Amino acid sequence: MRFDDHFLDELKTRLPASEVIGKSVKLRRNGREWVGLSPFSKEKTPSFYVNDQKRFFHDFSSGKSGDIITFLQETERLSFNEAVEKLAAEAGMALPAVTPETRAFEQKRQSLNDWMDLAQKWFMARLQDRNPGAQAARDYLTKRGLSPEDIQTYGLGYSPKERTALKDALVQKGAKVSELVECGLLIEVEGGGAPYDRFRDRLIFPIQDQREHVVSFGGRALNPDEKAKYLNGPDTTLFHKGQMLFGLPKALKILGAEQHHADLVVVEGYMDVIACQRAKVAAVAPLGTALTEEQIDILWRRHPEPTLCFDGDKAGQRAAYRALDRALPKLKPGKSFKVCLIVGGKDPDDVLREKGALALREALKDTKPFVHVLFQREAELEPLDTPERKAGFKKRLRALAAQIEDKDLADSYRHDLLARYDEMFAAKPQPQGQGSFQPYKKGEFRKRGEVYLAPALQESRTAAVKLSRALDSISACLAQGLLDHPDWMSDQVEGLEAFGFGDETLDPLARTLVAISFRGDPLDSEGLSRHLHSQGLGALLSEIQKAALKSGAPFLSPDISLADAHARWIQAFNAMSRLTALERALNSSRDRVGTEFFSRLKLERDALRRTLRSGQIWQE
Repeated sequence: MRFDDHFLDELKTRLPASEVIGKSVKLRRNGREWVGLSPFSKEKTPSFYVNDQKRFFHDFSSGKSGDIITFLQETERLSFNEAVEKLAAEAGMALPAVTPETRAFEQKRQSLNDWMDLAQKWFMARLQDRNPGAQAARDYLTKRGLSPEDIQTYGLGYSPKERTALKDALVQKGAKVSELVECGLLIEVEGGGAPYDRFRDRLIFPIQDQREHVVSFGGRALNPDEKAKYLNGPDTTLFHKGQMLFGLPKALKILGAEQHHADLVVVEGYMDVIACQRAKVAAVAPLGTALTEEQIDILWRRHPEPTLCFDGDKAGQRAAYRALDRALPKLKPGKSFKVCLIVGGKDPDDVLREKGALALREALKDTKPFVHVLFQREAELEPLDTPERKAGFKKRLRALAAQIEDKDLADSYRHDLLARYDEMFAAKPQPQGQGSFQPYKKGEFRKRGEVYLAPALQESRTAAVKLSRALDSISACLAQGLLDHPDWMSDQVEGLEAFGFGDETLDPLARTLVAISFRGDPLDSEGLSRHLHSQGLGALLSEIQKAALKSGAPFLSPDISLADAHARWIQAFNAMSRLTALERALNSSRDRVGTEFFSRLKLERDALRRTLRSGQIWQE
């Protein structure tokens, strides 16, 4: 592309919107904005607004909006390139050189854009077809509350089940198969087979670049048995998923139309973006990946403090935490994020359908500062019930602040995080006349020679007693397996989060391992051990090693192959997870289910317990 985003952003930075537009429209200042009569329609009352901070104009009388490039295109009937060239001359910026190579590339890009536009129209037409697949897509959209006008506004479509339906339609229009492969519309078969349609039996969402050209598509599966619920097009000449945001063009228009300081919200999925934009909230979403550094830069160029809004469930919380980790080093004065976790495990689309646009707008206003959520995450990583764990918590806070590249801001974060730490553990005032050792209350049973300890000391003693009791050997060997092979966590992290290792003494370790996995920290066995020791879990690791030696677990033997060890560990881990699930089911259903069902659960639990405790699990 001749004019990339960085060139265009620099151009708009050098030329205030009010200065460019003020040459042809008489403007007067109105608070943070400039206001004047519409250049697009006849009016007596000014309804044309220009905002230099947003680098945007909006005309309420005609509904037109955009930036300084759009303004010249609209008022002077210039092409995009002509408008950029004129503005660059005003700004004193040298234009990128036009070479035969760049000219050929632009021509090729335009050709690919034309096929993408035609593909979108074809998908939109297929949504209206009389076939079960299209009807299922329409039913889904109706269920999600979208009107025919919404479907048209967002250009939604349907891709039929047939293997080459789109390919045949576009080739008939003159497209080359190689061009459709390059667009990402077709999948090329290794070994020379005929390419076929990438999207089949899916609801189609068009993905636009900043200039509102369709550059790719996203598809939601309509078949519940489909492995990939959502599928995005691959990176192509037109599309780079880590450098774009779904819904950005419409979000910028909403930002420009707002006369007050509007928020820019980052949500998780296509339907969440559409829900927010229907409620007049400027929203965008990453394209099937965690938020990238390039996307963070795009957001900050449009808003100094965007809102990260993720579902209120655990998965949404994990997504928010991943975004925090990616953004943390890049924070700088005047550039940060707010965080909104919608309560009740709901997403923006749920709130819009159940409670309406006003409720969604209000829910998105309930935000927490970046530093608050960062501190809260670390505080909930493990119980802070021992001096070692508190010290580990404090060390983590210092390390987080040190990641920020801006030294002044890093210093401010360190002070803020440690102040929150001090406030959390501030000593509570004791009643007058009582010290850390308090007398027993009247009538309380007391063993001879026993001293009543202050609550904090009692907690430490309880933790020590709990640790010193014999660990379950099977649970210990499962934990030791992960300590020796941290990569085994990758495909079992959900089970570990739900069931732990089957011994509540190991729950702090399980929570810490889950947190490490979700944060994506690449640790080998030695690095993991050092990290866990820094978290105050050293004594527990020692007990695990002792108990694991008694288990007879074959996957701990140095003589077994790594693949066999992994398979044996998964077998035992799944058995222990099932046992834990049965225990919970029995405890929760004792008074709510029939005797026969309860007995079946109990028989399965007892049999599985014998298999594990007897060591029979290693012979299976």
